[in-house]
Amino acid sequence: MNQFTFKGLMAPVFTAYHSNKNKSVNCEVIDSYAKYLKQKKVEAVLVNGTSGEGMLMNVVERKQVTEGWKKACDANDIVLMVQIGGAPYPDVVELAIHAEKLGVDAVLCLPELYFKPKTPEKLTEYLKNVAINCPNTPFFYYHIPMFSDVNIHMPTFLDMAEKSIPNLRGIKYTSGDLDQGSACLKPGRCIFLGADSILCGAVAAGFDSFIMTTLNIYPEISYEIINCVNNGELQAARDKQKELNTKISNILKHGDWVTGMKKAFNETCHLNLGETRAPLTYNKITEC
Repeated sequence: MNQFTFKGLMAPVFTAYHSNKNKSVNCEVIDSYAKYLKQKKVEAVLVNGTSGEGMLMNVVERKQVTEGWKKACDANDIVLMVQIGGAPYPDVVELAIHAEKLGVDAVLCLPELYFKPKTPEKLTEYLKNVAINCPNTPFFYYHIPMFSDVNIHMPTFLDMAEKSIPNLRGIKYTSGDLDQGSACLKPGRCIFLGADSILCGAVAAGFDSFIMTTLNIYPEISYEIINCVNNGELQAARDKQKELNTKISNILKHGDWVTGMKKAFNETCHLNLGETRAPLTYNKITEC
């Protein structure tokens, strides 16, 4: 079993597309993207997650993107987590096997999205069947109920799943329910916060690891929030959180979460990752 000791900021990276009709995957820009994040002191990435439009790519494309990031992460000393879920079960298994053979640092997995698990037992069963295909790779569950509509109590699930999934190391917790998230925090677990807008409160509650889309664009603000909370400068932390939330609100005027964030990244970085794939679209804003 490989160990997973990373704590801190992990950027859920966007997937780059060419500007052709099919928006084919552009892997050529990945190394430059990795270097950009490294310069911003972001030491880890999540590939093929929500921000990376993993569920809008086929298996071949997801493998290509993973392989591109594996090469770039090795070259730039960056930790690599890969999201393998959000596909038919045989494809999820194939992606799990691929991730382990490639030697990624960790895998993250969504629940079954059509035959949704309704109990901790069913969720544990599904993830166990996936995790046995990458037994030497640290395994994480992706809790994002606003998209998956799987609303299972995470502390109960973790207590159960840890007994039957040997390589389970924690979860990515993308929810505004900070009480439930805080109850997941225990020694030996790695709980990644995925909700940018409650970073200040989460740090105060004890979170120390984060996978948030805005880390691609404004990682310095998150660093300031974390440092201010840990230094007892709570008003400064609140002010920085308000600044970040205002930026998020302005970004979301241009589209859904992924589309708006990707557009903001393209506008603030020298890299151009292209537009999002359908059905994700930009809002048309009429200037008065």
